[in-house]
Amino acid sequence: MAGNWKMFKTSAETAAFFEKFLPLVAAAEHCEVLICPPYLSVATAVQAASGTRVRIGAQNLHWKNEGAFTGEVSAPMVRDSGCTHVLVGHSERRQFFGETDKSVNDKAAAALGAGLTPVICVGERLEQRQSGETEAVLTEQFQNGIGPLSPEQFGRILIAYEPVWAIGTGLVATPDQAADAHRAIRAQARARYGEAAAAGIRILYGGSVKPDNVKGLMAQPEIDGALVGGASLDPFSFASLVNF
Repeated sequence: MAGNWKMFKTSAETAAFFEKFLPLVAAAEHCEVLICPPYLSVATAVQAASGTRVRIGAQNLHWKNEGAFTGEVSAPMVRDSGCTHVLVGHSERRQFFGETDKSVNDKAAAALGAGLTPVICVGERLEQRQSGETEAVLTEQFQNGIGPLSPEQFGRILIAYEPVWAIGTGLVATPDQAADAHRAIRAQARARYGEAAAAGIRILYGGSVKPDNVKGLMAQPEIDGALVGGASLDPFSFASLVNF
């Protein structure tokens, strides 16, 4: 169960969140818990989560380990900050900051090279779903953004399916719609990396996941977890998702 805080929470607000959140999930051993705060709150989150099962991730990184890239953060820097994971290719990065399948692949490789676990995001826009292109979009994103990874690298990633039309809109893919998309992604993994790799890859669903819809989504065998946006900002809301 992963929380993406996007551009929310100062360091003080981060500390206050963990003070309330950690006791609520102290007994949760059935899943991994990941929180991705803004860069400037990572240190506070890492310190707060120290000694617990909660892992901290970054929301983005650059594909070069160092260089003249003002405002960017490299994979070694993310790792040095105490993060274990990093989001790669989130739809907002694709929409607003020009992320491409090529840059997603480059960033994933950089993350893996630094010992991080990349959570690689894929998903279609509303007009693409309405025109019946969902599977074609997912296939292209997989083949160009994930497929160039070696089998060894593929075994160390997570994938998040996030239909762009369901992010922050209140719209949610039905459990059947989400499961169909997850099956399409897993079919690509099977074709590229084999049955064992496809069975082993964990695919998270992201798109307006809330306490009142998580059970239906997680009842689908194809769905291995959730990438949660707004509902992860409240400690009680996110804890109820972790403990669903």
